Amino acid sequence: MDWMLYSGVLGLPWWGCVIAAFLLTHITIVAVTVFLHRHQAHHALDLHPAVSHFFRLWLWLTTGMVTREWAAIHRKHHAKVETPEDPHSPQVLGINRVLWGGVLLYVKESRNRDTITRYGHGTPDDWLERTVYSRYVKLGLTLMGLADLAFFGIVPGALIFLTQIVWIPFWAAGVINGIGHFWGYRNWPTADASTNIVPWGILIGGEELHNNHHAYTTSAKLSSKWYEFDIGWMYIRMLEVLGLAKVNRVAPVPRFTAPRPIPDLQTLQAVITHRYDVMAQYAKSLKRTSAGTRDLPGKSRALQTVHSMGRELMALWERSTASKEQLVHRLQDWCQRAEASGIPPLVEFSRRLRCYV
Repeated sequence: MDWMLYSGVLGLPWWGCVIAAFLLTHITIVAVTVFLHRHQAHHALDLHPAVSHFFRLWLWLTTGMVTREWAAIHRKHHAKVETPEDPHSPQVLGINRVLWGGVLLYVKESRNRDTITRYGHGTPDDWLERTVYSRYVKLGLTLMGLADLAFFGIVPGALIFLTQIVWIPFWAAGVINGIGHFWGYRNWPTADASTNIVPWGILIGGEELHNNHHAYTTSAKLSSKWYEFDIGWMYIRMLEVLGLAKVNRVAPVPRFTAPRPIPDLQTLQAVITHRYDVMAQYAKSLKRTSAGTRDLPGKSRALQTVHSMGRELMALWERSTASKEQLVHRLQDWCQRAEASGIPPLVEFSRRLRCYV
């Protein structure tokens, strides 16, 4: 009887069960970030069919999530971010509702057939998906629960199974969707409220670097700065070395050359490609302008000029009917006015802008 209650087939001590629970939940986290998020939702990488199916099977057993539903809801989040149509924005719904009730918001949106139809394209639609994974969602959880009880004993197994059930709803649906749009630091001035929760993406597979992801949505790598670590990217690189994954895209790294006398089409393309880096540098110029004109009579005029020219610069990569030639002309005119403004940080920034390649 004690064997059935506390030991199970493996007969692990209590600390062994704790390690087992962590490993099992970590595999689930990897399946979510590598398979569901980067591979399925954004096609940032391709996975070998065997690896892809392992993740599908594991998620069926441990979460009951349907690939098409998860990808569709996440894509809608990006398309409608921080609006009333966003399935889980704490800026709209409040942090407490998303943090503690994120799984309920997910279930509610998964029942919206329009969301699944519109945003769920390109996800698995084979025999297994139609007849097993999508149809018998609770069966996978039941099998995993029985396996936990058999391997770890009734009491430890039940606790491990409970941990597996709540792990993803809390950390992914609650923490990432909630805190990841409410608290943290920002590398990139995206239009949404996304944040990097901490610079070391280990516990949630790299998803902690949420602002980086919103800036470069289709990047397979979520870390951007030298001090940031994305454990999901480490696993992707390991799979790539083994020939089991192929990275399609990563965030572009700015490159510079000597300043061009006049910005051309290549400069325009580089500025648009590296727009988040451009605006991050522009924000620093704004701070230097504010600090440098603190005691000068023309402070307000200088700040107003920097603010208005910042809006003009952003208009270069927003939706526009202007031709490439017109946009190049606008960039040339912008740089000319910036360097004639007499505002040192703005002059310096304009010269740096002409260095992007």
